[in-house]
Amino acid sequence: MWQFHHLFLFFLVQTTIAQNSYPQDYFNSPLDINLLLSGTFAELRSNHFHSGLDIKTQHREGLNVYTAAKGYISRIKISHFGYGKALYITHPNGYTTVYAHLKKFSPIIEAYVKQRQYNDESFEIELFPDISSLPINTNDIIAYSGNTGGSGGPHLHFEIRDKNSRPMNPLLFGINIPDSRNPIVTNLYAYPLAKSSQINQSKNPVKIRLILQKDGSYKAENITAFGKIGFGISAFDQQNGASNKNGVYEINTFYNGKQNFKVVFEKFSFAETGYINRYIDYNYFKNNKIRIQKLFRESNNPLSIIKKENDNGILDIQDQLNSNYLIKVTDFNNNTVSISIPIIGERPEALTPPIINKTEDFIYAQQGSSITKGKFNVYIPANSFYEDTYLDIDVKIDTLRLHKDVVPLHKKISITTDISNYNKTDIDKLYIGRLNYKKTPYYI
Repeated sequence: MWQFHHLFLFFLVQTTIAQNSYPQDYFNSPLDINLLLSGTFAELRSNHFHSGLDIKTQHREGLNVYTAAKGYISRIKISHFGYGKALYITHPNGYTTVYAHLKKFSPIIEAYVKQRQYNDESFEIELFPDISSLPINTNDIIAYSGNTGGSGGPHLHFEIRDKNSRPMNPLLFGINIPDSRNPIVTNLYAYPLAKSSQINQSKNPVKIRLILQKDGSYKAENITAFGKIGFGISAFDQQNGASNKNGVYEINTFYNGKQNFKVVFEKFSFAETGYINRYIDYNYFKNNKIRIQKLFRESNNPLSIIKKENDNGILDIQDQLNSNYLIKVTDFNNNTVSISIPIIGERPEALTPPIINKTEDFIYAQQGSSITKGKFNVYIPANSFYEDTYLDIDVKIDTLRLHKDVVPLHKKISITTDISNYNKTDIDKLYIGRLNYKKTPYYI
């Protein structure tokens, strides 16, 4: 009996070590206040995953910002947009911490930066000090919190990156944010994923009603389905003492008790962050401003946040066979909410056909395309779209209407126009502009 207990204890210790493979006591908090978040790691943002924590600064600027561990300032960047005033500190253990939207730097760093701004005659600047120029000790004051760059209010954006510059979830390193509240699920959708598939006699995505149970879980209304289908949800989490609708940490799905799909917001690379537009239902987001996370992997989706999948998370529903699909949504503190979805396998004649808006311009995703309309030419490089797509393109005199912004674009496209009918004296004043909501052009 002693040997059994000994082996069981060893297993528990090994499991704990595996879960805590990140240094737990190395990084301190960058602020000396109780930490409240306005944004979590890998939260879904426009065209990217959020790469750090947004820490509230009590609605004010000027709080002391401390280095989380000793190291040296390896990068300083000042810009009108993005991170605003930002510091990057490289640490002996190979990680780098990032502090952004700062009001100003500490006096030594401020003097270092101003000298180079004067030399370059530029406010916007990017510097890469060597290891001996600006060494930093743990808990040194390096800056003061602010609201610079693309910030929507005073806060500190804080990141931890590994030696390959991949953003990591700072909570993995022992930074504690009190949270005893379960995540909240707001929408559930089901998607037919093949020509023969249908859900509730429809070949289009279907919104599924959720019924809150007494224990805080959800049960979906029964659905009828046939063929290959997938599910998607919108969900958020709220930490103690804050009302912000932040991102969740982990989503697991199970089909008839067997794990089907797993997403963990642990780390990602900047090279893959643009694929967020393949991960979410982009069309639905553009029309409804709600991000549905698709709990299945489609083609051209290489995201590493997907940790486990069975048949890409896609279900194959058979006629006259009933089944159950379970979704568990978890925050970093392991608070969990579950959604149970009863599925009745039926193959009736579909009543609602798929919605396909066909046009004369059909783009094959894996091929480059050049389209000429009037005086405009649009070149679309290969793999700009995630899948083959119809585009609605129209030209009226000098205005090009290039589809509607409901199709995600992964690469930049080129637009050229014939200006031979303009006077030579006017040519250097011409530009291609984008029309805003007031139909006023602005330079792009």
